[in-house]
Amino acid sequence: MFRSFHMRTVGLALMLVAAAGCSSKKAAIYEHENFDDSGTFSRTYPVSDAVTCEAGRRALLSQGYIITSSDPKLVSGHKSFQQTGDTHMEISFNLVCAEDGGAGHHATMFANALQDQYALKKVNNSASLGVGVLGSVSMPIGSSDDSMVKVASETVSAAKFYERFFALVEMFLPAEAKKGVPATEKPNTELGVPEPKAEPAALAPTAPPAAPAPVEATPAASEPVAPPAEPAPIAPSEPAPYVGPESTLEEIKPPPPSDLPPPTEAIQPLPSS
Repeated sequence: MFRSFHMRTVGLALMLVAAAGCSSKKAAIYEHENFDDSGTFSRTYPVSDAVTCEAGRRALLSQGYIITSSDPKLVSGHKSFQQTGDTHMEISFNLVCAEDGGAGHHATMFANALQDQYALKKVNNSASLGVGVLGSVSMPIGSSDDSMVKVASETVSAAKFYERFFALVEMFLPAEAKKGVPATEKPNTELGVPEPKAEPAALAPTAPPAAPAPVEATPAASEPVAPPAEPAPIAPSEPAPYVGPESTLEEIKPPPPSDLPPPTEAIQPLPSS
């Protein structure tokens, strides 16, 4: 009877363990994929897709990544990390640049980093020894080969990791793109190309001057008006002397002034010999 009771207890315990295992079943990994646009893996820059990927390629080169692609709109690179003597890690970067299609030449960069882990595995070699009576017998020999075997592979999803990368890409963009202004090529004056003259700014229509406010005239105090002055009498002028037709010029000539000296006597001529 004691044995049957023990068996019942063990069976009940097994049933409870099975029920607990069924209730704590983990959700599938794809259940965590919400496909929401969090902005972790993409950034938009005010330049073309080729210029965006070129900035991403230079950003990876500045951090020691080896570039393995030559497509101007697709960049692939990888970098190796030795953590311990038996473990090895490698990060592979994939960049895809796509034009937005607008008139402002904006492009979006999509970045994805894959983390692969490798471990050192030792494989023992065995040799076969043939015996006529017993047949072929495999016997281990003291030799082994060391090789790195991939043990894990995971996509990097840390937001801080991609924020640092996109900030570095922005540093390699043209100076005009950092300010949000489209790049304009400046003419070279050394080659004889004249610099474009700045167009005069359009004159804004000036508003007509405001009419002055009417000034109210203050009534002056009443004062007596003085009568106008009487004009002075005009004296009659002397009539001009009448000159008749029989008058001569000597009569018209005025008399000589009295202050002149009297005429002198005539000079006598010299006597002839």
